[in-house]
Amino acid sequence: MLEIDRIIRNALQEDIGLGDVTTLATVSPGKVVRAEFVAKEDFVLSGIDVARRVFQLLDEEVAFEKIIEDGQSVRRGEVLAWLKGEASFLLQGERVALNLLQRMSGVATLTSRFVKAVEGTGATIVDTRKTTPGLRILEKYSVRSGGGRNHRTSLYDGVLIKENHIAAAGGIATAVGRARDYAPHTLKIEVETRDLAEVGEALEAGADIILLDNMDLETLCSAVELIDGRALAEASGGVNLETVREIAETGVDLISVGAMTHSYLAADISMLFR
Repeated sequence: MLEIDRIIRNALQEDIGLGDVTTLATVSPGKVVRAEFVAKEDFVLSGIDVARRVFQLLDEEVAFEKIIEDGQSVRRGEVLAWLKGEASFLLQGERVALNLLQRMSGVATLTSRFVKAVEGTGATIVDTRKTTPGLRILEKYSVRSGGGRNHRTSLYDGVLIKENHIAAAGGIATAVGRARDYAPHTLKIEVETRDLAEVGEALEAGADIILLDNMDLETLCSAVELIDGRALAEASGGVNLETVREIAETGVDLISVGAMTHSYLAADISMLFR
């Protein structure tokens, strides 16, 4: 909650600054109004409690009742929540609440499409660290709202040995060995590989997860066969809604998708006074 409050407070300060001159000029102090959040298209909801928190930080007296929960599908025209309070506070919080709610729902909606695309294959859709700076906690929450799973949150909660780490360490075996010596036993060790030879090296080194980077379908199938359950197989690179089903059908355990948090479209939502 503290991290989310920090995000909201920064956004409010950015937007309100020294004061909302339009509201100060046109709205009578103490004027109480009722408003609704309304969907203007179909999407998967995420961030409704974040929107509520925006108004709570402006005025604890604002009443907010959510009608639809995060993770639920919304149809155009549906009311997501209603709120009641001083017009000045509702107007000051409107854009920040909508900015966060629309973006979070956009992430959840795109994630749900990827999840549906691989249904029945056994593959799990996971996110990446390709998030909007400062909004990672919200975007990763929204991935979960859309039915996806989170990969590591940051650099501190998982070992992912990538191409540059391997080059700097002097090879896959050396990098994995050093990671085993340094990291606690509770952290999984994942190794990025570019071909079947590197997959073999990662297996021999004892990697827990092997990332199959930008491999074609034939190579993915061969890699999954080579791994044979000795580690989790994660496909990455070239993943979109047109390719994800074929990738999942190669037998990989995980498919990481950066697009869910860097190429989503914000959901269309309005806040209207009633």
